[in-house]
Amino acid sequence: MKKDLISIADLSLKDIQKIFSQAKRIKKNPNRYAGTLKGKTLALIFEKPSNRTYVSFSVGMYQLGGNAIYLGPEQVQLGVRESIHDVAKTLSRYVDGIVLRTFAHQTVLKMAQYADVPVINGLSDYSHPCQALADVFTIQEKLGLSYNKIIMAYVGDGNNVCNSLIFIAAKLGMHLKIASPKGYLPKEEVVKKASIEAKETGSFIELFTNPQEAVYQADIIYTDVWTSMGQEREAQKRRSDFKGFQINEQLLSLAKKNVLVMHCLPAHRGEEITDSVIDGKHSIVFDQAENRLHVQKAILVSLLKS
Repeated sequence: MKKDLISIADLSLKDIQKIFSQAKRIKKNPNRYAGTLKGKTLALIFEKPSNRTYVSFSVGMYQLGGNAIYLGPEQVQLGVRESIHDVAKTLSRYVDGIVLRTFAHQTVLKMAQYADVPVINGLSDYSHPCQALADVFTIQEKLGLSYNKIIMAYVGDGNNVCNSLIFIAAKLGMHLKIASPKGYLPKEEVVKKASIEAKETGSFIELFTNPQEAVYQADIIYTDVWTSMGQEREAQKRRSDFKGFQINEQLLSLAKKNVLVMHCLPAHRGEEITDSVIDGKHSIVFDQAENRLHVQKAILVSLLKS
C-alpha cells in the first residue's frame, strides 16, 4: 500500500523520528545516498510560485540519483484543463511520486485519493508538513534538548505553517505559544484536534493576542509573512491589524538570552521581521532553509525507495 505525506496530523511519532534519523544520516554523509533513487522520477505540480520547495525537491532528487519534472500552472491547470482524477491517473503511469503545491487542501486530498504513487503536500492553505518537519529537525539540531523542555513562540498569522507547527508540537511534547491579532488565530478545530495528543505527550498549546506574553522566556521565536499568496487584496488591512507583532530587538529582549529566531521564508523585511533580527546572531533562518533539502531527501527515500 502506498504512503503519502499530506499533513503532520497523519504522522505517528515513529514516522517523525524515522524521518529525522534518516535526514541526519543523509546530511552527514550525502554521497552514501547518491544512487538511492536511481531511475526514479518525481513530478512537481506547482499552482503557486516557489523558491525553496521547488529547488530543494529538484536538487534532492538529483542528489539521490533521480529526476524531477516541473509542471507549472500553465501546463496542468488542475480542474480546468483537466480533472484532478485524470491528472493523477495519468501521472501515476509516468512517475514514481508527486509533489503538489496548491491553494486548496482539498486538491491535495483528491490527488492522493486518485494517484497510484505517493503524493507529498508541498503546501496547501491548511498544511505545510515538509516545512514543519524541517523546522523541528533544525531546532533539535541546534538545541539538543528534550522536546518537553523547549518553548516555541509563534508570532503571526494562524496559517498553514502555524497549523503544521501545532500538530508537530503536540505529537512531540513541545510547548507552543501562539500570538496573533484577534481574527487571525489558528482555527479552533486545529487546536482542538492537536490538544488530544498534547494531553498524552505533555505538550501545551497556548493562544495569545499579545506577542509580549507569548515570547516571554521562549527558546524559539518563529514568524511568517502577514500576507500569504492569494491574500494580496488584504495586505493593507493586515499590515494595520498586525501592527505590534513585528519580531524586532525589543521583542527579542523578552525571550531567553540565547533565543533562536526562525522564519519559513520568503520574508517581508521591515514588516513581520526587521533586518537586524533576521541577519543577527539569534537567527537560524538560513540553516532552517537548508534543512528543507536534507529532510525532504529523507521523505523521498522513505516514500519512493522500492
